[in-house]
Amino acid sequence: MKNLFKNYAANQNNPKWEHIIARKSPLYVRDSDIRSEFERDYTRIIHSNSYRRLKHKTQVFFSPENDHICTRIEHVTHVESISYSIAHYLGLNTELTKAIAVSHDLGHSPFGHSGERILSNFSKADLGVPFWHEKNGLDFVDSIELLEDSKRNKQNLNLTYAVRDGIISHCGEIDENGIRPRDQFIDLSDYTHPNQFSPYTWEACIVKIADKISYIGRDIEDAITLGILDNHLDELYELLNYNMKDKMLNNSNIIHCLIDDLCENSSPEKGLCFSDEAYYLINKIKEFNYKNIYFSDRIKPSNRYFELVLSEIYSTLKSCFDGKSAFNSVKSLQKFYPKLYNKFSDFLYSYYDYPDRTSSNFKNMVLFQDSNKSHFYQAILFFISGMTDNYAMEIYNQIVGF
Repeated sequence: MKNLFKNYAANQNNPKWEHIIARKSPLYVRDSDIRSEFERDYTRIIHSNSYRRLKHKTQVFFSPENDHICTRIEHVTHVESISYSIAHYLGLNTELTKAIAVSHDLGHSPFGHSGERILSNFSKADLGVPFWHEKNGLDFVDSIELLEDSKRNKQNLNLTYAVRDGIISHCGEIDENGIRPRDQFIDLSDYTHPNQFSPYTWEACIVKIADKISYIGRDIEDAITLGILDNHLDELYELLNYNMKDKMLNNSNIIHCLIDDLCENSSPEKGLCFSDEAYYLINKIKEFNYKNIYFSDRIKPSNRYFELVLSEIYSTLKSCFDGKSAFNSVKSLQKFYPKLYNKFSDFLYSYYDYPDRTSSNFKNMVLFQDSNKSHFYQAILFFISGMTDNYAMEIYNQIVGF
């Protein structure tokens, strides 16, 4: 039913409102600013470098020659569109869903989920904790991404709690039907693994579902375009036509079917949920995609290449640390790897407590101590996770070339 959730929207009538719009520190305000809190978050996100880099990060298929194959930035745009449609129909805050949607994958590494698994192996070995893109996304918007303020000082993004919560809570690998927001206002650093807590707002719950709706159909569409499913089309047609009442097989019909079903079956009492038939269809499509797309033989060579590229970059940066000074250590890179040296030393300067930062325009939080090995390894992981596919390959080629 249209506007069924309007009394639960993220607005001033919501009892959670003060927590929803809370920021870690006050954000500068212009007298003439006409934007809401979430509109400000939205514009801060789309002006960030992390957002811009999404256009050169793998979604599923690596380095496609076809310009119409989905990349990470197209994916977040799809999630924004789907979550807007659902939130608008149900009467929830579309400004909040837009801000969460465009930021939800800012923490993704190069080379998609394969790159994420590789970085997680590095992190578990050297820091004792896994790397996961939802947490990395929160770290990026809280600590890594910098924007100039009205006085040209570089500051952290400083987003609202609701958007930050939506980023770390968005895990699209959901297996439950009937998602509801949690009541508790928690410190988001309490998260230790994906999907640990429900999101804090209904709007973030919508983005969590829209994430899954957006990729299951589009991944099939791209796989068909690339010929990966040529030997599995009969199985796919049988699966979708049986469940979608003879609708034509395309991404548009899959998305339309799932959005309509979700809006028809959800309520504040039941939560955001699909019918049994649609929920079964989602899980069957997901099962089909894993078997025939994500784990297909055609994908495996690129995964082996990702391991090679990221391992070489990580080990090169890690080996240069002398145990005394991070900034001095990386000077050893300058002779043979000048591009890597310039970018990584600039990165370190932005987050280490060097004396001359106090007179600079860096007003962001300091993250690392100079002689701390674990801090240096964490800095490397942040640096690599922000790379585009193209840049990671370029750095790898510089390392192995002469």
